[in-house]
Amino acid sequence: MWYISEPYCLGRLSYLCAFRSNSMHHIKFNSVFFSVAVLFSLLLFSCEKEVHINLGSSPTTPVVQGAIENGLPPYVFLTSTIGFFSTVDLATLEASFLHGAVIKVSDGTKTVTLKEYTLDTGSNGNKLYVYSIDTTDPMVGVPGTIYNLTITYNGTTYTSSTKIPSLKGIDSMWFDTPLFKRTKTPDSGKQIFVNFTDPDTPGNYTRYFTKRNSQQFFASDQYNDQVVNGQKLTQIPLLGGYVKNRDIKNEDSLRYFFPGDTVTVKWCQIDKGVYDFWNTYAFAQNALGNPFSSPINVQSNITNGALGVWAGYGSVSITKVVP
Repeated sequence: MWYISEPYCLGRLSYLCAFRSNSMHHIKFNSVFFSVAVLFSLLLFSCEKEVHINLGSSPTTPVVQGAIENGLPPYVFLTSTIGFFSTVDLATLEASFLHGAVIKVSDGTKTVTLKEYTLDTGSNGNKLYVYSIDTTDPMVGVPGTIYNLTITYNGTTYTSSTKIPSLKGIDSMWFDTPLFKRTKTPDSGKQIFVNFTDPDTPGNYTRYFTKRNSQQFFASDQYNDQVVNGQKLTQIPLLGGYVKNRDIKNEDSLRYFFPGDTVTVKWCQIDKGVYDFWNTYAFAQNALGNPFSSPINVQSNITNGALGVWAGYGSVSITKVVP
């Protein structure tokens, strides 16, 4: 149920109109009419009724989060959409996984069928599920190669295609005082800066990830070269990645790094379909809960109405210790 308030006192109009009389002089009528209009407006907007709107339910839709990276095997998380008002926790997520799908990845020469594996989250017995290669039939990503994905689930087939672009890493990386330091940011906090030379061919797209010490990689942002094609870009400020819907209270610390931290930046070349997905996803995430933002559709590169992304990453990593 969804609750809204609306004016509900239109029935009082007939009562207010009884003030009007044909025997009134014109000027008196105008005065009374103005008073009635003001009174009616006050009554109209002061009366509210709670209206219950049953939003009903909509059919679930498959959601794909899959990727293949140079030197690494392909993987696919296959889930279904979750209700907007649902409580999202590990149990809800575990229940959303779709099992028994036939998922194939082809590089144009070889086709492999992915196998479903179980991942233990270590929390209350909750599990996650992922489709990846069978160890007896390996496949790893190769730069410059197009990979086609086919998913057959419950009698419906979904397809996608992605390319691992040629590798192009950053030229150099260092740490310095943050450009826009927040009041809660510790004084010792440092920001990543990089130099990068964009290839001279247009249509290059980048997404980068950061890793702190032994933690996992977290995605941060994505760029395109529409304005800077072929240019040498200097002193590009980067922010550390973090889980934006979970770690927002610690944002001031997680965006930056501190002396002694071992920091790895994974700089990934991606194709336009992958860029469009993550870019529209970021806009939609930032607009969530903002009453002044415009709604935006996240652009999936999966066919047949499925949501999500099948992404090829051409990644090059660089690691440095914060001085």
